[in-house]
Amino acid sequence: MKYKVIALDIDGTLTNSEKVITEKTKNALLRFQENGGKIILASGRPEHGMIPHAKTLELQKYGGYILAYNGGCAIDCLTGRVIFQSILKHQYIPEICEIIKKYPVGINTYEGENIIVGNNVNDYTRLEAKINGMGIRYTEDFPKYIHFDINKCLLQGEPEIILELERILSEKYQGELGIFKSEPFFLEIVPNGIDKGSAIDKLLKTIGCGKNDCIAFGDGFNDITMIKYAGLGIAMENASDIVKKSADFITLSNDSDGIAHVLEKIAV
Repeated sequence: MKYKVIALDIDGTLTNSEKVITEKTKNALLRFQENGGKIILASGRPEHGMIPHAKTLELQKYGGYILAYNGGCAIDCLTGRVIFQSILKHQYIPEICEIIKKYPVGINTYEGENIIVGNNVNDYTRLEAKINGMGIRYTEDFPKYIHFDINKCLLQGEPEIILELERILSEKYQGELGIFKSEPFFLEIVPNGIDKGSAIDKLLKTIGCGKNDCIAFGDGFNDITMIKYAGLGIAMENASDIVKKSADFITLSNDSDGIAHVLEKIAV
């Protein structure tokens, strides 16, 4: 087997437009694991929002991995053990909340089965909750509520506002935090140095594999680092042009079983 590991984004990649893993894609990935391959689910989602897909692909049975929060937390599905994680320092949260208070954006993090939201609840906040199968708990004092360790915050709002806040926060926290869009309406705020590519590199080293053993599939801005890193980096047809330019190969869309199409072509 030339490739030992497949790293998969979830939304827009593994799942179709209905947020479902098709039978064809599921069966192709099960065959890969039956032949000894390992799967890494790599998403900006929290762990809670990734577990249903991990169960569908039987990652616990085959010893796969979850990379949640864009690589901020790595979990061994076989044991449930956290392999590594990075914590977002609380000192930044009050500052960020002060900056965004004049904008109609939500800021959220995650606690159990809920997303904890401050500043504003909008349609994109509700979308984030729906995607992850989580409830919404709003708090008037977001910094005070967050008294526990977190791996990331997420801003949600109209694309033009998110673009402006990306510029403002990137300039202010350059070299201190990772600030990047996962969707035009979602702005990720993570500890410095956290991205899918570096997290996959770290995880592969712990399991005795290298970049040339890995295929990565993605469609979003936050997938670019892992697409560039992998021995074979693949963009979905539904990806934006900037993501496609970073890839070695462009497959069919997430609605046309693009993952299964590649696995059939290279006979893994």
